[in-house]
Amino acid sequence: MTEELKAAGSVSAKLPAERFDVIVVGAGPAGNAAAYTLAKSGLSVLQLERGEYPGSKNVQGAILYSNALEKIIPDFRDSAPLERHIVEQRFWLLDERSSLTSANYRSEEFNKPPYNRYTIIRARFDKWFSQKVQEAGALLICETTVTGLLRDNAGRVIGVSTERENGDIYADVVILADGVNSLVPSRAGLRPEIRTCDMALAVKEVLFLPKETIEQRFNISGSEGSVTEIAGGITHGMLGTAFIYTNKDSLAIGIGCILEGMKKQRVTPSELLEGLKNHPMVKPLIAGSEMKEYSAHMIPEGGYKTLPELYGDGWVIVGDSAGFVNAVHREGSNLAMTTGRIAAETIAALKAAGKPMSAANLAAYKESLDASFVMADMKKYQDMPDLLTNHPQYLGSYPSFISGALHDFLTVDGKSKAEKQHQIFQGLRQQRSLWGMLGDAYKFWRTFK
Repeated sequence: MTEELKAAGSVSAKLPAERFDVIVVGAGPAGNAAAYTLAKSGLSVLQLERGEYPGSKNVQGAILYSNALEKIIPDFRDSAPLERHIVEQRFWLLDERSSLTSANYRSEEFNKPPYNRYTIIRARFDKWFSQKVQEAGALLICETTVTGLLRDNAGRVIGVSTERENGDIYADVVILADGVNSLVPSRAGLRPEIRTCDMALAVKEVLFLPKETIEQRFNISGSEGSVTEIAGGITHGMLGTAFIYTNKDSLAIGIGCILEGMKKQRVTPSELLEGLKNHPMVKPLIAGSEMKEYSAHMIPEGGYKTLPELYGDGWVIVGDSAGFVNAVHREGSNLAMTTGRIAAETIAALKAAGKPMSAANLAAYKESLDASFVMADMKKYQDMPDLLTNHPQYLGSYPSFISGALHDFLTVDGKSKAEKQHQIFQGLRQQRSLWGMLGDAYKFWRTFK
């Protein structure tokens, strides 16, 4: 940790008395993107972070999407702490004891710089990003919890209150970027409480292995990286996925499921993770590793239909705080950085034009989002959460059936292939009628198209 971060994060650090152009609450990808963009625009920016230092409480797989960061810091590759650039994407369908590697995509095009995606370690990356924010001119104060929003007599947000003595701070506009666990938007009535059916709980371990061992087991070399996304019975029929990401000398392995399902089945996150680690497909890949880090994180996965109002008089909300997560493609940090950047660009433009931070003017933030890939992707998959929640067969009975069918068909036991095929289809019809299967296929296509 740099001396600057230590000073800013110390309990004795005093809150500034002056008024700021912007207060950014949170120092994750969304908050850092916003604070950096605003500071580079010449505005006075105060960034408040409740953690001991930026990255101390942030959890992610973690994948960095180059395009989103390039729009903020074009030369980020010169100094950012990147692990591996991703050349291969694996998709596995697992039940308790078997696996179907449904697709492995690897392309030499991904080996040509500038690289498209990287694995990162969030604690290191967030410290680097925060340092860039401070170098741009923003003031960071850590170990400071925002307890509420300050409003004038007309109800317009004019700053924030904190738990510190004399902890009220004023600004023309506040950006809420402190993640899904933030109580500030909920207490202020800006965002409803997130339902357990719209929230996933993910757990992750970082397992250390020699660099050479990782490269041998995942068939990669140099700075190449591999990403494995996993679905199926490994989540006990609950709506969720798992992953394995390769870093330089460690593996990030994790699993997450919708919180409502975990409550109903009374399955703990650690039990899910142990099941994943001991799966016959996974166990050899992590054999001999040393666990160095364990973390858990809530993820808003309700999608487009659960997005709250994104702006108002004197405030905007970005990133996980608003629920900007594309659960189908497991994308979150790029949406966070993009929404943070767009919010900051909107505010900087209003400041340059001498316009007040009214709801009418901040509506330009939503208009810019609507014209971006963020809203296009959120809208595309808006029905997917309801489909998978209301039709558990997609991640439950269908994967199990496929696994059993392949086992039977590949077992040579004297029965003819025609007889086996007949038995397989009979078994499928017992679980799901022909019209039911056709209906499921149509519903999935219609939701995914």
